[in-house]
Amino acid sequence: MIEQYVLDLQDVDETRVAVVGGKGAHLGELTRVEGIRVPTGFCVTTDAFRRIMAEAPSIDDRLDRLSRLRPDDREAIRTLSAEVRRTIEEIAVPGDLAAAITGALARPGEQVGYAVRSSATAEDLPTASFAGQQDTYLNVVGPAAILRHVSRCWASLFTERAVTYRQRNGIDHRTVQMAVVVQQMVFPRAAGILFTADPVTGNRKVATVDASFGLGEALVSGLVNPDVFKVRDGRIVARTIAAKQRAVHALPAGGTGEVVVDPQRQEQPALTDAQVVRLVQLGRRIEAHFGSPQDIEWCLVDDEFQVVQSRPITTLFPIPETGDAENHVYISVGHQQMMTDPMKPLGISVWQLTAMAPMHEAGGRLFVDATRRLASPTSRAGFLEMVGRSDPLLRDALETILDRDDFLPSLPDAADRSAGSARSAPAPGGAPTPIENDPAIVTELVGRSQASIAALRRDIATLTGPALFDFLLGAFEEHKRVLGDPLNMQAIMAGMEATWWLNDQLQEWLGERNAADTLTLSAPDNVTSEMGLALLDVADVIRPYPEVVAFLRSVGGEGFLDDLPKLAGGTEARDAIEAYLDRYGMRCAGEIDITRPRWSERPSTLVPLILDHVRNFEPGAAERRFAQGRQEAEQKERDILARLRALPDGERKAAETKWMIDRVRTFIGYREYPKYGIVSRYFVYKQALLAEADRLVRADVIPDREDVFFLTFQELHDVVRSNRADDELIRRRKDAFRAYQGLTPPRVLTSDGEAVVGAYRRDGVPAGALVGLPVSAGTVEGRARVVLDIAEADFEPGDILVTAYTDPSWSPLFVAITGLVTEVGGLMTHGAVIAREYGLPAVVGVLDATRLVRDGQRIRVHGTDGYVEILP
Repeated sequence: MIEQYVLDLQDVDETRVAVVGGKGAHLGELTRVEGIRVPTGFCVTTDAFRRIMAEAPSIDDRLDRLSRLRPDDREAIRTLSAEVRRTIEEIAVPGDLAAAITGALARPGEQVGYAVRSSATAEDLPTASFAGQQDTYLNVVGPAAILRHVSRCWASLFTERAVTYRQRNGIDHRTVQMAVVVQQMVFPRAAGILFTADPVTGNRKVATVDASFGLGEALVSGLVNPDVFKVRDGRIVARTIAAKQRAVHALPAGGTGEVVVDPQRQEQPALTDAQVVRLVQLGRRIEAHFGSPQDIEWCLVDDEFQVVQSRPITTLFPIPETGDAENHVYISVGHQQMMTDPMKPLGISVWQLTAMAPMHEAGGRLFVDATRRLASPTSRAGFLEMVGRSDPLLRDALETILDRDDFLPSLPDAADRSAGSARSAPAPGGAPTPIENDPAIVTELVGRSQASIAALRRDIATLTGPALFDFLLGAFEEHKRVLGDPLNMQAIMAGMEATWWLNDQLQEWLGERNAADTLTLSAPDNVTSEMGLALLDVADVIRPYPEVVAFLRSVGGEGFLDDLPKLAGGTEARDAIEAYLDRYGMRCAGEIDITRPRWSERPSTLVPLILDHVRNFEPGAAERRFAQGRQEAEQKERDILARLRALPDGERKAAETKWMIDRVRTFIGYREYPKYGIVSRYFVYKQALLAEADRLVRADVIPDREDVFFLTFQELHDVVRSNRADDELIRRRKDAFRAYQGLTPPRVLTSDGEAVVGAYRRDGVPAGALVGLPVSAGTVEGRARVVLDIAEADFEPGDILVTAYTDPSWSPLFVAITGLVTEVGGLMTHGAVIAREYGLPAVVGVLDATRLVRDGQRIRVHGTDGYVEILP
């Protein structure tokens, strides 16, 4: 193959990323967009880079060492990456390569300025922009200087920030090559950045223009505050004109320098309104060409805009695809299910197939369309009341959208009825669900669920191939039938409504806030709280055997259960852990995603929790904690009823309250069981699907069983039927999943792409406190333990857990802490229910809690009033 070291920008397009890098390919593509001007120039190709790297001494050894480092090994990355850069910069550019580069200059013999820009092959990609990770040099004058700066661009592939960025995005250093773009300098009156979607809110219909005088370097480097214009539908809807005291200009001998802007010009806009609107029109043309919102660097030269870079905006959260042009409002399913991480395609499709309502995918997350409920006057108030009880941030976000009179149409009631009325769920505080306070109802519902799961296990056992998938489609319908059983829904709502009634009425009658929190302590039949206490019993079995404890401290793999019987007490320990896994082993963090590893598949996840319990608790702790909670609830009941009887009409109030207390204790524990049933069924589905994946591996259809996680259920069905898999599709899905991991899903998302956060509207919170939703009463002070992975939990007595979210799998940790703070959650989400069961003061929905609270800080959690104080 003949090596090609230089290509003119007009000779490249998006198909040539491997040759000219992301920036070069995009600039070449821009030259093909009608009406877009791009400064002339050329690309030094990746062939040149590979030739230089082949001559770099010991480069392979250094790259091997770099690849073995973790992203948080900052000092080692800094040292080693500096060695790699120095090695590359010290290599003399071979004569023929130097001649090819200097010969491509427009006027080689003249002192003309050029911009020399790095263009890596993993740059300006749809899922990873690498913005600012490599180097750019402006106004480089003379062939020798250009060659020197080309070498610096090659070396900048290994800046500390670029190396760390690649490691965090799972990109192998050896797979990335560096090209260099060399363009004639333009000397603009103004320059800046155009975002064709609002980079803060994500709104795709609002473009943002940042502008300053001179070169754009003043803006990029933070030297000046830019003018900021927001444009929607061809009209400027907001503007901020900054005092631009300095600018960056090209120097005659090369390079750039700061200059002071004439005081009379400093507060003049860098662009006229007409220029701003025209620039956005050009940006929309570029966006349409590339098919996604763009981050565009531009220059204004003689009243003409020139584009020096365009890359996709990779930080925007994707929008669910509906296939229509109507306005939609979407609510995050992950915030309701306490799992905001991205899900793999198989997990998404199985959840969609088993969910009770249609769900839309975006960014690896699921959303429900709330448009019709919000647009209909009949359902709107009840719907807002319902979501506001659970999550005030969600309600506030929805009301923010409703306040914009032009976004949602007002639907007639008939349209709402055709979509399914929100009144199918009773409004909080309304008449109780018509169901008796009978514990036998819970027993019956649990029995129905267990019988259905047993039948599923029995009937699926011998099925393989297409017959398995046909069976599963029927099983998914049974799954939904069990969930939609009217008695099941009545039992769930009975416990929730009783909680709301007690909190509302006892605050009105007695001034008692969050009374239900104590009244629900140690409620019966709560499978999730029982799961947490049961791990204390496992620790009781293990604690008397020091050899077993020592062995568990060194566990590094998943085969440890087979090794335990070799130790004194090991058989008892193994049996206790396996009995726990038999009942709870289908659970795991993020369990709504069927692809997540279950505890039965990865039992080592539980080992740190067991060891914490061995260290921090005395034998019999589970029974004592449950009995203590029950006694506190009973004492609270006696106290409340006595106080009520002393009021006017007290006997009636006490009788109603007693009935509601009995009701909440009968049904609130069952609130957790349907999720347990869902996850139990999911594990059966997963085991059957992984057996199919193993057959595909043996048949050389796929190289790894977990590749099936990146296919939808129907796609996997097709692969099993045809024995053929699309390797490229699986690769793209893996890349997309990695990108989704860096995105934060919004509670509310509009079809314009706007992420609406919502705010707490509360007074009386101390200055500097972190505001959230009070879900479990009490106040506690202690050391904050910021934990993002359950496997890394390490608690001492008195610690407070601060984390992003907790689903039921986190409940074994709750017995080891004294308080809870989460970024996501609501009054009736699983973490809140279990916090109340265990009597833990808890505040959820605290935005950015894991970033604002440092691990080890002392904090005070106000679970009754809903805020967290960071203590000195």
